[in-house]
Amino acid sequence: MKKIINSVDSVEEQMIQGLVKSAPKKLRKLDCGTIVVRADKKAANKVALVSGGGSGHEPAHGGFVGEGMLDAAVAGAVFTSPTPDQIFEGIKAVATDQGVLCVVKNYTGDVMNFEMAIEMAADEGIKADHVVVNDDVAVKDSLYTTGRRGVAGTILVHKIAGAKAEEGAALEEVKAVAEKVIANVRTMGMAIEPCTVPAAGKPGFELADDEMEIGIGIHGEPGTHREKLAAADKIAEALLEKILADIDYKGHEVAVIINGMGATPLMELYIVNNFVQDYLAAHDVKVYDTMVGNYMTSIEMAGFSITLLRLDDELKKLYDAKADTPALKR
Repeated sequence: MKKIINSVDSVEEQMIQGLVKSAPKKLRKLDCGTIVVRADKKAANKVALVSGGGSGHEPAHGGFVGEGMLDAAVAGAVFTSPTPDQIFEGIKAVATDQGVLCVVKNYTGDVMNFEMAIEMAADEGIKADHVVVNDDVAVKDSLYTTGRRGVAGTILVHKIAGAKAEEGAALEEVKAVAEKVIANVRTMGMAIEPCTVPAAGKPGFELADDEMEIGIGIHGEPGTHREKLAAADKIAEALLEKILADIDYKGHEVAVIINGMGATPLMELYIVNNFVQDYLAAHDVKVYDTMVGNYMTSIEMAGFSITLLRLDDELKKLYDAKADTPALKR
């Protein structure tokens, strides 16, 4: 295993410290763990947003802390949910008079621990609620989830719910728009090379040189199937067919994310995007905006995912609203 680290035991702590030191005017780290919060706490009359999960998905989630998106991100060990105590500390640090909305990816450990933290917050008189993102169309009821997994579409929930919170909307209204995004966003991914969790010291799975895994999760979980490596256009078409079969996007405007899994060059992501734009146009789906890059990664996995969010006027306005975070600016 080759990693540019100091020690396996210090990976998460030093990564979070480095993130905060890269944007000291925007971020600060809590003393009680790998928790990143906004340097300037949100006004008491606005809902705060908290998200998080295992490390290894950078820039998610700490890179999306800042004006217009998250108020706190709680990082567990690599691919491991943060504990309820950690999540509670994040909630407590950013809680406002209007309450806190937690954005949780649909993995059993994440959901359970965030729900426990919300109960702990309630015991302290903090109003908190949560939504569960389940945008992955590849598999249902895997070894890691009940229902579909939460993947790159989570970033759009952060963006749009964060914009709604900045408007001064009530907790119930911020939750409602977050659920609206969840109902209209779908993602599917693939991989050609695995990643190596530092503590494990070996790849999480194996693929032959001429193989790819379709529908893989962001922790290296199995997808729908393996097949021979195909051209970029054929891969993108297979992913889009599954996404378009799940929601009727025809005649609608969409936001698109072409998301790298950590080791995929931008050259290849742009090749994928070239096909995606033409394919959507041919299927009467109008692209409103496109994001290409690393947003929800799997350490150094080679592969990509495609995310489509069906938009209406409300979602477009919130999507376009100001955001100032290390990983995403509007």
